[in-house]
Amino acid sequence: MTSIDELKNTGLKATLPRLKILEIFQRGAQRHMTAEDVFRVLLEERSDIGLATVYRVLTQFEQAGILIRSNFESGKAVYELNEGQHHDHFVCTSCGKVEEFYDPEIEKRQQMVAAAKGWVVHDHSMALYGQCAACAKKAG
Repeated sequence: MTSIDELKNTGLKATLPRLKILEIFQRGAQRHMTAEDVFRVLLEERSDIGLATVYRVLTQFEQAGILIRSNFESGKAVYELNEGQHHDHFVCTSCGKVEEFYDPEIEKRQQMVAAAKGWVVHDHSMALYGQCAACAKKAG
């Protein structure tokens, strides 16, 4: 499916800013990006898309279900493509790197804990904070 088709399927017009921003996420050089990260890539590409437009498009993409927004303890919203697969995150407190992981045992245990407490879980997010391998190696 092309970027234009993907936008049309969500009811959004295929404008140049939307296409460029969607392409940045699809290229996957960096999977989790803040609005500033996206803007920086656009500047490197000599694009004339402003930061306010980036924020507006990211919000539209989130509302349309194209992107998922996470708010980690850095205080900044981080966006990633919504690929329909649940996963959790490691967040490096030194460099800000975000890494995804999925563990079926953790997922099963969360459901067991919820059931024991009488809860029915519809969704969840989990982020583990610490140092990535590269930062831990530098510090140690």
